[in-house]
Amino acid sequence: MTSPSSNASARRGTLRDGFAVLGVAIRREPWIFTLSTLGSVVFGALTVADAWVLGWSTDHVLQPAFHTGRVGAGGAVTVVALFVAVALLRAVGIVARRLGAGVMQYRMQAHYRRAVTRQYLRLPMSWHQQHPTGQLLSNANSDVEAAWAPIAPLPMAVGTVAMMVIAVAQMLVTDLVLALVGLLVFPLVIVVNVVYQRLQSPLMTRAQALRAEVSEVAHESFDGALVVKTLGREPEETERFAVRARQLRDTNIRAGRVRAAFDPLLEALPSLGVLAVLAVGVVRVERGLTDPGNVVTIGYLLTIVSFPIRSLGWLVGEFPRSVVGFGRVQAVLDASGEMLYGGRRIAVAGTGAEPGARLEVRGLGYRYPEAPPLLQDVSFEVEPGRTVAVVGATASGKSTLTSLLVRLVDPDSGAIVLDGTDLRDLAPGALAEHVSLVPQQAFLFDDTVRGNVTLGADVADEEVWAALRTAQADGFVAALPQGLDTRLGERGTTLSGGQRQRLSLARALVRRPRLLVMDDATSAVDPEVEARILAALRRGHDSQHDSAGSDSAGSESTVLVVAYRKATIALADEVVFLREGRIEDHGSHAELLARNSGYADLVNAYEQERPDPAAPSGGSQEVGVP
Repeated sequence: MTSPSSNASARRGTLRDGFAVLGVAIRREPWIFTLSTLGSVVFGALTVADAWVLGWSTDHVLQPAFHTGRVGAGGAVTVVALFVAVALLRAVGIVARRLGAGVMQYRMQAHYRRAVTRQYLRLPMSWHQQHPTGQLLSNANSDVEAAWAPIAPLPMAVGTVAMMVIAVAQMLVTDLVLALVGLLVFPLVIVVNVVYQRLQSPLMTRAQALRAEVSEVAHESFDGALVVKTLGREPEETERFAVRARQLRDTNIRAGRVRAAFDPLLEALPSLGVLAVLAVGVVRVERGLTDPGNVVTIGYLLTIVSFPIRSLGWLVGEFPRSVVGFGRVQAVLDASGEMLYGGRRIAVAGTGAEPGARLEVRGLGYRYPEAPPLLQDVSFEVEPGRTVAVVGATASGKSTLTSLLVRLVDPDSGAIVLDGTDLRDLAPGALAEHVSLVPQQAFLFDDTVRGNVTLGADVADEEVWAALRTAQADGFVAALPQGLDTRLGERGTTLSGGQRQRLSLARALVRRPRLLVMDDATSAVDPEVEARILAALRRGHDSQHDSAGSDSAGSESTVLVVAYRKATIALADEVVFLREGRIEDHGSHAELLARNSGYADLVNAYEQERPDPAAPSGGSQEVGVP
């Protein structure tokens, strides 16, 4: 159990850290903060001026009217003019305060959302693998909003402090005795605020943490909708989400109960102070020790000075969420593991189609955190324009190897060299100019076919169609209602698995990569279609080129493919056989079949588990295949 002293320390830390977070915003947006604060000070000063106008009106207009029985026209006009002037200037202060606070808050949120997103892009996949997607979404959204929530009441709090100072000074100048009577309520208000913050702070901190947990569960449920529905686990998944939602609800209700209990008390204390001032003031007026206008002025000022204390309470009340949110955001921005880059680029000599890249893998080693080594001392070379198949049992490190080849992660030991240059020495973006990965899971955006293939790059439609032909996707794309302009829906749900894989391959080919890495990228494609795709890549030109003989989008590429089917492996020039993270054998498919019984058993087992290439393909999977 946490000790009381540690709780007190945590509360002091929250207050200190909350002001430190606000300091970050003030240093970043000093002019906007100054504008909004000046507006708030103007509002506060003119609110106090209202009390002076009220007191002056009582002494010089209302009180004489009781003796004469009438109000002079000049006096009435003066009173109205004073109140209108004060109201108009106060409105200007309110506009400046709210506009400045809003602009400052939203600019800080936008800045930190961009900063978090840029950091996500910089961090390696190894970091992302350790953080749930729901948590990352929460960091970039609700945590950023919570971090800068105190900005909204900040200018008002600063301005009302000035208002309180001015009001207290005017009270003391107007009537010292009445001022002291009214100010006796201040210690009570402060004590109530302190107790309120101590009860509310842990509840708000817990609520912010639960918001992130709810986001994580919801995102995971949406991502796993197919699994949940096909296995009939909707009630269990609903209950899993409901548990977190109920916890968040109950925490917010407890926080609401605390606020509901303290709000009336905080409202009542200043009213009790006003009653005390009126009671003492009546006695002092009867004894001739003060004027009625002074009593009215101090009573009104007392209602004013209670508001700054409340506004400071609103500001401090946002600190627990703000500190938690900013801490979670800052943890992302301070995350280590960011990839280091050099400044080199790979120069390609010659004209026309660029030659394939030369790949060297030297003593590669890699392990996931808190796991045994996955890859150990992996070394092989791929000559330009050659096709190499990587074969191995499940968990032998094939997919991890492909991630290393495109530098989604860096190896723990060894090096990957492309055309004589270590990947770690390349400048940011330089590797993507020469290498493309076609992953195991094809991801399509809710965009058109053209948008999914080009991803916004300036690519002519002729090149898009050339890539689609090489990927054997031109047939079904041409049959779509709007061809290249057909929208595919979220994650390409309007297409079959094989069609999505072929579009993913076309996306890589349209960039004319010099090294094409395919991680079981045709697993959902019919064996016959897969053979045509690999044959087109091997020939170095489009197998369905038009009458003009246009080059394939994949011409001259060096190809490394993670393969399972015997027919696919046989098309490769060389085979790298992985077993338990090491290269057990390396050679042609025929050589490995003849000399390595483990390789032969694995390939034959895969062939028995896979559909017979001669069997007719499922119509729903390969609709539109020529």
